[in-house]
Amino acid sequence: MVNFMLKISADLENLTNLQPQGGCDDPSFPYLFKLKCGRCGELSQKETCVSLGDTVPLLQGKGTTNLVQKCKFCMREGTVTMIPGKGRPLTQEDCEGGKFAPLMLFDCRGYEPVGFVFGVGWKVESVSFCSSSSTLDGFFSDTANHSKGFGM
Repeated sequence: MVNFMLKISADLENLTNLQPQGGCDDPSFPYLFKLKCGRCGELSQKETCVSLGDTVPLLQGKGTTNLVQKCKFCMREGTVTMIPGKGRPLTQEDCEGGKFAPLMLFDCRGYEPVGFVFGVGWKVESVSFCSSSSTLDGFFSDTANHSKGFGM
């Protein structure tokens, strides 16, 4: 088992608490990234969507996972299981200190997540008006969409 922590960073000016709309453990938030096969190194052509609310039974053993996928090149099967409760919003203090905020922990077996994609469904709060929050749908441009924010 290899755990990958997705960490994010941004330049937040007069903003704080960047996170998925329903919080880091939002069951409907789609985490999008490509997967690299642990056996042959093949990188998926399209982004894979994983969310806490989508679960499938494990083929061997007991329990569930959030994704079971087969490599199209070597046919090896792998899983991605999300581990909630490990993430937090990115704050203005993090940004000022050049720090990353942990967003979600992934238990990956047979795959490595690569290139997180910022999609829709994010929210942020104003520092000036702390009670005010805004959604950021469409805020992230296509050219600055990918992040290499995974770490072990």
